[in-house]
Amino acid sequence: MNATLTRETRHPLQPAHTAQPVRRVGLVDRAALHLGVALIKFGRRPVLASYERRANLLERALAHAARDARVAAERDRAVLNYSQLTLVR
Repeated sequence: MNATLTRETRHPLQPAHTAQPVRRVGLVDRAALHLGVALIKFGRRPVLASYERRANLLERALAHAARDARVAAERDRAVLNYSQLTLVR
């Protein structure tokens, strides 16, 4: 049960890795990276917000139309009541 399936030979020690010089990112590359990220964020912005703004605009327009209709109906009632009052005298 203690048998292994690998060979008994070992690999020779690998030579130590030499440190590579650090590569700095240039100003143009950094600006291009920021521009790319900004474009991706702009492209992935929620479209739902524009639909919500449009829906809010339509809801406000409907509310104003309903209010205007109520005001007109109240004005007509007031005119009708006033005309009836003047006929009674």
